[in-house]
Amino acid sequence: MSSIKPDNVVAIVDCNSFYASCEKVFNPQLNNRPVVVLSNNDGCVVACSQEAKNLGIKIGTPVFKCERLLKIHGGEIFSSNYTLYGDMSKRVMEILSGFSPDMEIYSIDEAFLSLEGMAHFDLSEYGKEIISTVKQWTGLPVSVGIAETKTLAKIGNRFSKRDPSLNGVCNLVNNSHIEYILEGTDVSDVWGVGDQYTKRLKQYGITNALQLRDADEKWIKNKMTITGLRTVMELRGKPCIGLEEAPLTKKGIMSSKSFGKPVESLDEMMEAISVYTSVAAVKLRRQRSVTPVITVFIMTDRFRKDQPQYGNSCTIRLPEATSYTPDLIRFARQGIESIYCTGYLYKKSGVFFGDIFSEDDFQPDLFAGGSMHKIPLMHAIDKINKKYGATTIRTAAEGINNPWQMKRGRLSKKYTTRWDELLNIS
Repeated sequence: MSSIKPDNVVAIVDCNSFYASCEKVFNPQLNNRPVVVLSNNDGCVVACSQEAKNLGIKIGTPVFKCERLLKIHGGEIFSSNYTLYGDMSKRVMEILSGFSPDMEIYSIDEAFLSLEGMAHFDLSEYGKEIISTVKQWTGLPVSVGIAETKTLAKIGNRFSKRDPSLNGVCNLVNNSHIEYILEGTDVSDVWGVGDQYTKRLKQYGITNALQLRDADEKWIKNKMTITGLRTVMELRGKPCIGLEEAPLTKKGIMSSKSFGKPVESLDEMMEAISVYTSVAAVKLRRQRSVTPVITVFIMTDRFRKDQPQYGNSCTIRLPEATSYTPDLIRFARQGIESIYCTGYLYKKSGVFFGDIFSEDDFQPDLFAGGSMHKIPLMHAIDKINKKYGATTIRTAAEGINNPWQMKRGRLSKKYTTRWDELLNIS
């Protein structure tokens, strides 16, 4: 193994069992106890602490199948507290930004850091410093994978969780055990290799990351296209996937949730679609974009075979592109009214904004009237809602009580974003 210091080094920092760990931070009594977090409407497990995983509980398990087991072992079950998780994620990312000038936020609990020019550092010790700082400042445990490429860093991060002797850091730069680590990594666990490619590769006897690394390039390009070839090059330590320092602008935005109870009235459906449209409009303005088209949809519960089934959608082309919430709600409600049918118990509805483009590329229609001059007002409202709560100012069309909202009967407090829910220490 060469000891030459590479020019390119990247790290990925991943919060361990993020949702469950957020719950544990503010409730020390949960330490060393199994914790699971549930999906919307408290249906299935979406996050497990390590203790819960040790009991055999897996992501996607219906809560009724594991509730008794958790009770026997002193475990706790929580509804998804997105406000808390989002704020804790923001705190972690702010900390990580201090360890590298170039950072890509990959997901709510993961970020890539460029360590270019730091190869002369003790990278393992640098990773440990990241872990201790995040732990000290937020209480959250993280793992670090370090390598010459993003794909190898992901493998290192996964391995760091499997081997306790690594203390949360796996540095693959000039690592003499890299072939052992790659051989022990199932090909399905390689970043960028999905289910279909996994099946295809295993049919040809490629079952682990080492075999994929050493595969013939022409064969890989033929079976997995240029994307698969990039993955192979990354496994060989040749960077092919760059760091996205700025988040990519979304070309489509969806806002949709299942109802906490079946909706059977048009008034409640109108409220729901107004709320979803308002949420999507905030996301639209956040990236300084506008949309010229809206699609709305409704559907019943397809798993209830004892009930009549119905689903439909409607796409509305707007007079001109906008991100002005009242106008978007007005057109979304028109769409819902055109497809709504009485006599059904609806389980879900949603709205999708398509063909999104930047505000800067918008050209007003001289004869359409336009709402772009109202967008600064919406940005001001967004700032108020960000500071004082998402529903501080909202449209009347969104209603007040919203009995159709998703069930979250096991919700913990919003410890970091509400004065009245701050942690009490007595």
